[in-house]
Amino acid sequence: MVCPFDRAQDVEQRQRDQAIRAALAGVRPTGPSLTHCKDCDDEIPAARQALGGMVRCVPCQSAAEMRGLR
Repeated sequence: MVCPFDRAQDVEQRQRDQAIRAALAGVRPTGPSLTHCKDCDDEIPAARQALGGMVRCVPCQSAAEMRGLR
C-alpha cells in the first residue's frame, strides 16, 4: 500500500519538474548583450553579458519579471 504522503510528494515533484521544463523551453534572449542596464544604467557584469541578449542588471531584471515584463 502506498502512503498518501509519498503519492502527494511524487505528484508535487512531477509538477515542479514540468514547470521547470516549461520555463526553460521558453523564448530565451539572443544576440549581443548591453554593457549597461537599460533601466538603471548600472554596468551589467561580464559573466551576465556572456549569456547573450542581456539588457538589464540582475536587480532590474528581477523587478521586471515581478511586473511580468521580459
